[in-house]
Amino acid sequence: MECFLRCPSPLGSLTLTAEDGFLTGLFFDRADSPPPACPPAPCALPPVLISAQRWLDAYFAGEIPAFTPPLRLEGTPFQRRVWSMLLEIPYGETMTYGSLAARIARERGLRRMSAQAVGQAVGRNPISLIVPCHRVVGAGGSLTGYGGGLDRKARLLQLEQSVILPSPLPDSVSRING
Repeated sequence: MECFLRCPSPLGSLTLTAEDGFLTGLFFDRADSPPPACPPAPCALPPVLISAQRWLDAYFAGEIPAFTPPLRLEGTPFQRRVWSMLLEIPYGETMTYGSLAARIARERGLRRMSAQAVGQAVGRNPISLIVPCHRVVGAGGSLTGYGGGLDRKARLLQLEQSVILPSPLPDSVSRING
């Protein structure tokens, strides 16, 4: 059975979903995109939602969480590959959509991969923050696209003390503040 947890954050209310011991969703509640309806009968709060809440508490306290709750990321193989790459972007660092696309192209033996296709996969990330789609920026370090809103993306990067700098190498990860 799917369970829901709504919790506050410094950037607004969050909805977390879990099923079978895995975190399946984490997103900012938005007026233009209401959260899913909670089941009519409350379920017992599963350990994975307690773990995710602890992760969020640490993150919003400015700490690098030392653990990741069990995640279930359901999507196409391409989406899952992009999401796994997001998990590799360290706290306080950013990567461009183009860099991610170039890396996938190399892995697949292609001449190039569409940054827009990567952007669409990033935009379908079901577990915001923990799968850090906010760390992906546009060419030249521009803030583009974020399901929680660009104001939140900027605040998340600021929380991580990020200064968005363009990367000198197309497939490198930009080191922020140091």
